[in-house]
Amino acid sequence: MDIMKKFEVLSGNLYIDGHFYKSESTTQISVIDPATESTIGHIADTTEKEIETAIDIANHAQKSWRKTEFLTRSELLHGVAKKLREMTPSLAEMLTREMGKPYQETADEMEWSATCFSYYAEISRHDQGRVLGPVVEGQLNYTLKEPLGVVASIQPFNYPILLLAWQAAAALGTGNAVIVKPSELTSFTTLAFMEAFEDFPPGLMQCITGGGQVGAALCSSKNTHMVAFTGGIETGKRVARACADQFKPSLIEASGNDPFIVMPSANLDMAVKGGVFAAFLNCGQVCTSAERFYIHEDIYDEYVARFTAEVKKLRIGNGLEQVDLGPMVTENERTRYEAILAKAIEEGAIVETGGGRPWGHGKGWFVEPTVLSGVTPDMSILQGEIFGPAAPMCKVSSLDQAIELANDSDYGLGANIYTQDLNESMRASTELECGMVWVNAPLLDNDAGPFGGNKMSGMGRELGPEGLESFRTSKLVMIDPSASDQSFWWFPYDGKEAFKDQ
Repeated sequence: MDIMKKFEVLSGNLYIDGHFYKSESTTQISVIDPATESTIGHIADTTEKEIETAIDIANHAQKSWRKTEFLTRSELLHGVAKKLREMTPSLAEMLTREMGKPYQETADEMEWSATCFSYYAEISRHDQGRVLGPVVEGQLNYTLKEPLGVVASIQPFNYPILLLAWQAAAALGTGNAVIVKPSELTSFTTLAFMEAFEDFPPGLMQCITGGGQVGAALCSSKNTHMVAFTGGIETGKRVARACADQFKPSLIEASGNDPFIVMPSANLDMAVKGGVFAAFLNCGQVCTSAERFYIHEDIYDEYVARFTAEVKKLRIGNGLEQVDLGPMVTENERTRYEAILAKAIEEGAIVETGGGRPWGHGKGWFVEPTVLSGVTPDMSILQGEIFGPAAPMCKVSSLDQAIELANDSDYGLGANIYTQDLNESMRASTELECGMVWVNAPLLDNDAGPFGGNKMSGMGRELGPEGLESFRTSKLVMIDPSASDQSFWWFPYDGKEAFKDQ
């Protein structure tokens, strides 16, 4: 099916109980292609009744799913990975049209998502608990790992399929049902992705669209049992508070403001290429983007010059063309980013390249990738998340200073360092206050390793065995098969052990 026709067909639809149907909502939200500013369709603002229907269906489906043998679960998850690969051309084009990033990046996202489903298809059946050494002879003591119930997955626009895969694969593999509320900006791609779950029992995977009130309803419902959220800090706080009112588990992946340290021992060719990629992937709209560059004074001038030269080579345009950077996702996001940039320049940062909007793009929310030199630690651009294509370069005199400045942040998602000094690598790995450290390997993920941050970057972990634990709970079981007498601590108490007033 032609992609534009696909947008038309999906407009106003929800995915509930294993099929698509037109929402009863009279409120529609326009979806706009950020490269052309044309409206490509409309999504429904799901009604309260429809939200409750989806939750009820999910609870009913989960009660059966939790009893399903693990081999069947594994086969179905492998099936999602297979279908996702088959759907890559259409899903990747849809996502590029919805949020703007280059087609290669959206196609990569589909492959990364598929490997995640394959990983959890296997690891989710590796164990269901452990046997303990008993405290009483003849007893059997063990733990059971059980699903939480219905998981609400609230997703952002920048990696809507990948971040959903991280959560849904682990949640489904451990016996939960999932209701996803995608970003209003990338709902079509998420809805289309639901076709990969056609072999699952109806109601296990559902997608309801709309604004913030839809996510809020999922969080506050007594019939959802866990919320996995990816997005901004303020919304993350609201999600955490809503869950706290019910002691409902939550996984919060919020903002980042990641440092990127370059030491004199680094391979500068790789440090430049890696830095450009870390700063400008997805037009800087990545939670783990390099947003604070701390460059040693011995190589600062050379690094900035070589970095700037590489940035000037980047091609900007519609993500369906041969480009490296697409537009920002919305006009509001571009305005927000440009205000951050203007403030930095006002405070004294020097524009080495970029700083404006590219010539020749009358339509679309494009901006130039920007390199700023002369940045000092007190400047506002280093204090909060940029979430746009800017690389502020701050000079440091030592690794000690670089680590101190890197840690002087409310955020603690990831951190990068380029060095070929083993001691510097080890110090950075242990002293940087964050959830992930990349040494000469910026922004890589590993399905088998945990992803998540510290401080205001969130709580909990996705991926790896740690991610699996986010979606299940532990139950202790103690069995005495012979129902033996346990008078060693039952009533009546032995008088010989009673307190005696001396």
